[in-house]
Amino acid sequence: MKILLIGGTGTISTAVSKEIIAAGHQLYLINRGNKNNSLPEGAIQLVADINDEQEVSSLIKDLNFDVVADFIAFVPEHLQRDYRLFNGKTRQFVFISSASAYQKPPSDYRVSEATPLANPFWQYSRNKIACEEYLMQQYRNQQFPITIVRPSHTYCQTSIPLGVHGTQGSWQVIQRMLNGKPVIIHGDGTSLWTMTDSRDFAKMFTGLLGNIQAIGETVQITSDETLTWNQIYECVANALNVELKAVHVSSEFLAACGEKYDFLGGLIGDKANCAVFDNAKLKRLVPEVTAKIRFSQGIKETIDYVLSHKECQTPDEEFDCWCDNVIAAINTAKEKVILM
Repeated sequence: MKILLIGGTGTISTAVSKEIIAAGHQLYLINRGNKNNSLPEGAIQLVADINDEQEVSSLIKDLNFDVVADFIAFVPEHLQRDYRLFNGKTRQFVFISSASAYQKPPSDYRVSEATPLANPFWQYSRNKIACEEYLMQQYRNQQFPITIVRPSHTYCQTSIPLGVHGTQGSWQVIQRMLNGKPVIIHGDGTSLWTMTDSRDFAKMFTGLLGNIQAIGETVQITSDETLTWNQIYECVANALNVELKAVHVSSEFLAACGEKYDFLGGLIGDKANCAVFDNAKLKRLVPEVTAKIRFSQGIKETIDYVLSHKECQTPDEEFDCWCDNVIAAINTAKEKVILM
């Protein structure tokens, strides 16, 4: 197949690019060319800003594709542009939505594609919902051959997935663990969560490409492994070979005092809720592939990579100080209650 990815060098799409090449397909990528070191050998790069519609239209004027997948569409205007560019030029258009679009707070911890979409806490999620609604309208009214994919928390070799971190990523939390400092876990750490290795995601995603039964469908792609947040942080600490010193802090408290870090959206609107995914639909569509990488295995590989690559170790002193202040406030409150 001839497959075009818009993006192709991100946390999820890098693994997808490699899997598409490994599967023997012809891969085209549209991006700005800023991450050439992430490109798999054999990929054909179309260097352009996807938002420059005229330039992109010129680049693809003589090209048609079996599949076009957009990994960097976040608002309906992005998909309106894609429709103008690719309507009539692809047999399947795949939009990467988000499992955070599902109903918050949830009425059931079990999540399937039938779970309602509603997230009053996170604008990012509401935008994804609007994107889905636009595409379904184009499918129903214009026969635009869409497939909507909803990933949940997916991590790769360079990204350590945690619930509470700063704007510079998770490295500062890892540094705190290495230095023997306490780290914050939202809530009591017992809510259920699902982590998916990007390599597993890529195999399942690729199985949907060119799959006629996936046209007009919405499909969530996650691992079947469910962990508590306490277990997730324990896996990270074990991979670092350090003792986990956890401080549990109410998600509501974090959202109230961590506005800069958007914990209202990222926690109340996402990670603070239990999410156990029913992937029966995906397994019907792609029966030959299942997620195989357990989190304890995948995170060990990620930690080894991050520790050996300085470019993955971005310090965040402001977040480190914020953590110290939050933990101090919690301890002070405990002391005052004890003395009452």
